[in-house]
Amino acid sequence: MKDLDLKKPENQVNLFVQLKYPRKKVKVCAFVAPDLFEEAKKYFDKVILVDEFDKYKDVKMQKAMTKEFDFFVAQATVMPKVATIFGKVLGRRGKMPNPKAGCVIAPGVNLKALYEKLQRLVHISIKDAMMAQVAIGNEKMADEEVAENGLAVYEALVHALQNGERNIKKVLLKFTMSKPVEVEKGD
Repeated sequence: MKDLDLKKPENQVNLFVQLKYPRKKVKVCAFVAPDLFEEAKKYFDKVILVDEFDKYKDVKMQKAMTKEFDFFVAQATVMPKVATIFGKVLGRRGKMPNPKAGCVIAPGVNLKALYEKLQRLVHISIKDAMMAQVAIGNEKMADEEVAENGLAVYEALVHALQNGERNIKKVLLKFTMSKPVEVEKGD
């Protein structure tokens, strides 16, 4: 990134991007009321009923949950209680159910479609540092799939930045424990 004053909120970036190809299995935890409990159990990796929230007041247990799960979704009717009990831990880690990502479940939402959408979703946040780090694939994926995912992230970021491509200094691609390689802009 370049030519951005991150002290100004309008220059900060916080967006979710839908990748074309999933990069890994994403684990999702759902906070629901009794009316959605049975349906949610079919799709999500863990479902916590609103009546069971008091069992999870322990901060260590909540921190362990944030490490275990990539996304948290919540039924809209239980969001105030989720914020009260889990907000301190989930909020600090950027894992609070976010309406921008579709993680606040409105009545009548297709839970299977939501779960499948979350499998391809990545979060881009530029608030403190002049860079965005985003996982777009893994070594088992074909080069074309990684390239398409990278292009989707790049285009979303260009669209979100105030001056578009002029705010991007360079694009790097790297595997875990490897040196970064600069991606050259083609025609």
